[in-house]
Amino acid sequence: MSFRKRNAVISSSISSQSTPSKTENVSIPGVRPSLVDGRPTTSTGTASLDSLLAGHAGLPLGTSLLIGEHGTTDFAGVLLRYYAAEGMIQGHQIHVLGLHESWRYELPGLSTEDKKSSSKSETPSDDKMKIAWRYESLSSGGAPRDRNAAQKRSNSATESTSIFCHSFDLTKRLSPTNVKGQIGFHPSMSIPDLPSHTKDSTSPFKMFIKNVAHKLANSPPSWVHRVIVPSLLSPTGYAGSSARPEEVLQFLHALRALLRQYPGKLTAIITLPLSLYPRTTGLTRWMELLSDGVFELVPLQSNAVHAPPPSSKSDSKSEEQTQGLLKVHSLPIFHEKGGGSSEGYAAHGDLSFSLSRSKGFVIKPFYLPPVGEDEEEKKKGDSSKGSMDF
Repeated sequence: MSFRKRNAVISSSISSQSTPSKTENVSIPGVRPSLVDGRPTTSTGTASLDSLLAGHAGLPLGTSLLIGEHGTTDFAGVLLRYYAAEGMIQGHQIHVLGLHESWRYELPGLSTEDKKSSSKSETPSDDKMKIAWRYESLSSGGAPRDRNAAQKRSNSATESTSIFCHSFDLTKRLSPTNVKGQIGFHPSMSIPDLPSHTKDSTSPFKMFIKNVAHKLANSPPSWVHRVIVPSLLSPTGYAGSSARPEEVLQFLHALRALLRQYPGKLTAIITLPLSLYPRTTGLTRWMELLSDGVFELVPLQSNAVHAPPPSSKSDSKSEEQTQGLLKVHSLPIFHEKGGGSSEGYAAHGDLSFSLSRSKGFVIKPFYLPPVGEDEEEKKKGDSSKGSMDF
């Protein structure tokens, strides 16, 4: 009898101390603990990009990404659409700088495969621990729990973990029925014809930081915010005064301060046109230092697109063709706190990306085609030209 009483007291104290931490992780939609150190992470909307983020399997809250892109393509813009669509489905608050409200109607919709998988995951699994359901808590030292309560908790846990990262279809648009979050757009151009003493207060960067800080301070702790800054310092969306170092660097400093002030509520992704601001300039280097993760997209020309190696199995070669190279310069690792590793992407070597309708934006290792295939393609091209001449 004495052993049972002691076991009951210990189990009640352990359960009372352990249940709050579990409910905190499950209560926030679209957020789960990191696989490395347990810090809260959220999805970028691209599964292959989540797998590269220092082993966290997602973007850690309180961090930012800077994605630079060469040329006139808009692959980085596609990543921003995935990032915004994932936040809208999860019920997050999204703040966009420099885009019009019509951009929300360009967000991709859910793919049919994702809808089928989510519907299957929502159905409870009856085959799980039918006999030994009483011993689930005994392994951790707790008392046996109620069977119905255990099933409800397991079902809620599977629902929250199954919808961490959705798959999207670029040919579809995000349906209003799937939208749970809110999105706000802020202008990136300063208001003209204002007195000189009010120009500093009406800077688009400063107004954006004030609005985001106000909403962060007045929002519940369970609300997650996402900041989107597309094509930073592009002449089509920003005035010439915004390109001054004192303007853009103060903006990035202020954004970094908000990320550190709210490490469990805010993430940010910024894109930068590297053709206008190359990485050799001091301004771009400072912008990279103020960002937690830095990626570089190098699109390939149409005649330089490579197919996958013959060993890979794919339904259509067009969807597997490499459309560009991806360079990882830094990852969101808390150097002062530890956690995270750069071994995940270093083991793969050179990385490439491809964009297709069904699979979306996919990051994969880069392979060069065999030498014999190039010669055969040239011979086929020469023979086809000769037949056309006749």
